[in-house]
Amino acid sequence: MLRFLRIDHLAVIDAVQVEFEPGLNVLTGETGAGKSMLVEAVGLLMGGRASADLIRTGESQASVQGVFEIGGLPPVPVRGA
Repeated sequence: MLRFLRIDHLAVIDAVQVEFEPGLNVLTGETGAGKSMLVEAVGLLMGGRASADLIRTGESQASVQGVFEIGGLPPVPVRGA
């Protein structure tokens, strides 16, 4: 289960940290707020292919970090992008 997500300089997102709770988590917001970029960031953590087009305008790099909890084991940090 994804417990924590940090995104820096990914498309419309400058910097954000999200802590997920057990159970259902809902993403809401206006058009262009970055909901799809949160989903894209999770895809990058899972090994999806990154593109330079995803780097926020004016920045030289983007990063995505997450912490997964798997079957009662200690949380596992993961970096992508």
